[in-house]
Amino acid sequence: MSAIRRAAILKLAAAAYEMQLDVMNGTLMPDTTGRWRVGGHDLTAWLAAHEGEELVLVLGSLEDERPVETRVCRTCGRDYTDLECPHCRANRIRLRGHA
Repeated sequence: MSAIRRAAILKLAAAAYEMQLDVMNGTLMPDTTGRWRVGGHDLTAWLAAHEGEELVLVLGSLEDERPVETRVCRTCGRDYTDLECPHCRANRIRLRGHA
């Protein structure tokens, strides 16, 4: 997997964690009882705990070999591969007085 794609997936997971959402990281495998686990987390129990809720489930494989698409920022015209243009993000933070 390319380092850029891996970093983008982990950054997405970090953003979800900062929003206090459930984030699991690890290898997906069934255990001896047939329950699905992600790393040390019981995926079956987590899904059962959220039964009946409307969810958004994002699944990113860290073994995905597809290249990351370079995009052009609609504001400044710079190329970027991140979730958002890092130049414009830095300027937004600076102009809002958070830097």
